[in-house]
Amino acid sequence: MGVNQCAYGRAMTTSVAPAVRSSEPATAPPVAPGIDDGCCAASDDALMDADRAACLAAVFKALSDPTRVRLVGYLASAHGGTVCACHLPGRLGISQPTQSHHLKTLAGAGIVTREQRGRWAHYTVVPEALDVARDYLGTSIGSARCC
Repeated sequence: MGVNQCAYGRAMTTSVAPAVRSSEPATAPPVAPGIDDGCCAASDDALMDADRAACLAAVFKALSDPTRVRLVGYLASAHGGTVCACHLPGRLGISQPTQSHHLKTLAGAGIVTREQRGRWAHYTVVPEALDVARDYLGTSIGSARCC
């Protein structure tokens, strides 16, 4: 029995029926008339470069947490384009160390920049980093750019 994660975060169990042994030889299922069941060759051009995939994965991994998505949205909409860490909303419902962890993750992925001004850190969204994800999601693999 295996457990699969469904799209809404609930666990869904599936069971696999035991294999039945038969003395009959296995045959392929019938194919409808006029349908070619032959396999077509894959295009070598369709596979994304490994470095580009790693770049995109880092951006998507950093954005895979709802709190980080909320932080990016808040920073992106900030008047003046930068926010002091002391002004980040308490209504996020997270502690200061957790907030610092999320901001460090976003900065590590290049989504935000951190500038130390005296005692306080100021964060700014890097629009180009979000453009990478936007371009990839909005176009075909062949024309999207990364890093």
